[in-house]
Parts: sequence; C-alpha cells; structure tokens
Amino acid sequence: SSGILFNTGAGQHILKNPLVVNSIIEKAALRRTDVILEVGPGTGNLTVKMLEKVKKVIACEIDPRLVGELQKRVQGTCLANKLEIKVGDVLKTELPFFDACVANLPYQISSPFVFKLLLHRPFFRCAILMFQREFALRLVAKPGTKLYCRLSINTQLLARVDHLMKVGKNNFRPPPKVESSVVRIEPKNPPPPINFQEWDGLVRIAFVRKNKTLSAAFKSNAVEQLLDHNYRIHCSLHNTVSSFFNILNPVSVYCDLHSEIPENFKIAEKIQTVLKNTGYSDKRARSMDIDDFIRLLHGFNSEGIHFS
Repeated sequence: SSGILFNTGAGQHILKNPLVVNSIIEKAALRRTDVILEVGPGTGNLTVKMLEKVKKVIACEIDPRLVGELQKRVQGTCLANKLEIKVGDVLKTELPFFDACVANLPYQISSPFVFKLLLHRPFFRCAILMFQREFALRLVAKPGTKLYCRLSINTQLLARVDHLMKVGKNNFRPPPKVESSVVRIEPKNPPPPINFQEWDGLVRIAFVRKNKTLSAAFKSNAVEQLLDHNYRIHCSLHNTVSSFFNILNPVSVYCDLHSEIPENFKIAEKIQTVLKNTGYSDKRARSMDIDDFIRLLHGFNSEGIHFS
C-alpha cells in the first residue's frame, strides 16, 4: 500500500501473513520486561506486534526507505517510545544488549549473523529466526546425514538449535524463490571451554572434503604449510618460556617437551601420527560429532599443533 519497490536482491521479502507473525511471537515467549533485537524489520509487521508485548524493540535496518515506513507506522502512537531504530549494516556494527532476537532475516547474511549472535556477550535468552529452508535444515543436521556440515557442528557446539516450523513462499511479499523455516537458537551458557578460533580452524580443514578420510584431508599442501608454520611458532614461544624459567631457577628441571626442531622434521609425519594415535585417521568428517572433534583437537594441541 505504501508503493515501495522491494529490493529482493537485498533479501527484502516482507512477512505478510498475520497468522505466521503471531506464531513466531508465541514461540518466542516474549516477556513484558524484554528488550528485543530485530534485524530487517521491513515495514514493521512483526515489529508492531512485538512492541505491544515487550519493553523495547531495537530494530536494525539498512534501507532508509524502510526506516521511514517503520517510523511512520508508529508515529503518534504509544508504541513510538518503545522503538529504537539503528540504521546501517548489522554485520558491521556492535550489537546492543538484548534479551532475545526475533527476526525475518535477509537470507544472504544468515551465516555471518548467526555466528555474530553466538559470539555476542553478554548472553541472550534465545533467538527465533526465519531462514531459507535448506539453511535451517543445515543448522539442525546430525552426523551422518546429507546436510551435516561445518555450519551444523559449529552452531551446535555453541547452542541448542531446534527447527520450529516451515513457512511457505506465499506468506511473503514479494514471494521469495525458496521455502523458509523458523528456527530457535538457545546459546549454551556457560559456553564449552574451547578456543573457538582453534576449533573452527580444525573443523574447516576436515569439512573441505567431508567425505574424505581425515588422513587424506590433512595431506593438502596448504594445510601442511599452515600447521608447520603454527608448530614452529608454538615451539619458539615454548622454548622462550623454558629459557626464562631456567634463568630464574637453574637448579630446577624444566620439562621442555618441544626442544629444538630436528633438521629432518616433517609436519606431515607428525600430523599423520596424531591422527593414527587418536584413532581418527580413517574417520570422515561427515560422521564425526562434537565429542570426536574435541578429542581430535586435544590430540593435536597436546603435540604442539595449533589451528589459529
């Protein structure tokens, strides 16, 4: 009715079905005291309904035209004071404090936004997010299934993820070319005691060819060069600490597991030894779960091999 030409290339598909809007809000279990983060509010169909139920909605919108429409929609009402609009790219800005995130996301930012959300502190209660159907199914995929991938295991390391409902393309204006789904993401609090950069470095290598054995996946020249570089840095730092302790207390015996690297040292051999000793040499990423990768990461780290 406003005459706006929506930019589908930027993911502007407005959720028009009030039944779906109400269902999303119901599944979010909003509280009167909540501050809600919404990304891509569009013309505000979801925003207005949430404003009626919560303390505040912080809406992040990159398109100034839609910002104007949203402002006009609440102008002069009791809801206006409960709405804060942040104009700009949500991926390039620091997220504010919020209790829950509820959004019909532009689909092209789905992956980076999920990880921006999961690494955000302080913790939020949950996120109820609309995604492209296949992306949503990847989030919840289990080891051994066709859609199981790096996205699946990284998300499930940091959060509990549940598929809530399917949403057909005709519930949007204009209709997208793909089907959609609503997913609930609840961050694990406290998070697992794992360096996420290290974890993601390992998982990235394993899932480049998820159907290959790990022994084969780690034989890439690029992988060997990266791990060799990291290993030499680790040994150099470790030896510096060792020397420092020996100067402080030359009488003590300092156990230096990573002394000078031999001239004939080959990182490829060390990698394959770790894979064999941990029992993962012939395993494939497609069938490995979180516990498997934790054990494998510990095996590499204990031998001075790091991924970040």
